[in-house]
Amino acid sequence: MLLHELLILTKAVTMLSETRDALVLDPTPHAPEIARQFVSNRFAQWGLDDSDGQLVVSELVTNALLHGTGAIVVRVLQDEHSRLPKVEVTDRGAERPVLRPPNYAADSGRGLSIVAALASAWGVRPLPDGGKAVWALLSA
Repeated sequence: MLLHELLILTKAVTMLSETRDALVLDPTPHAPEIARQFVSNRFAQWGLDDSDGQLVVSELVTNALLHGTGAIVVRVLQDEHSRLPKVEVTDRGAERPVLRPPNYAADSGRGLSIVAALASAWGVRPLPDGGKAVWALLSA
């Protein structure tokens, strides 16, 4: 592992111990990996399987990298109504994600289809200061 990657992961682990509810990520290629670890740690605290959560957060963070702007914020919480785990990814981009029909010949573009298949529900909401939050509600 390169020293730079080790420093990034060390910083992420430090951030995880400082706050349990949110992780702020720089928009770098390492962001999905760090987000997966964050989700894994949070789900482990709740005694939940993290495989769907890791895949969902990876897809949402990748979309934020490709289509959003600025820092990426990942939140893992329990939905206030259903108490199910909820993963939310915010960025400063104004473009709302669109669920497209699958194109099996394409190299990309399946992220939201994966999220929709794994989530009980998902959606997008605008942020008051600009940007958006994309969320997914997962089964326990």
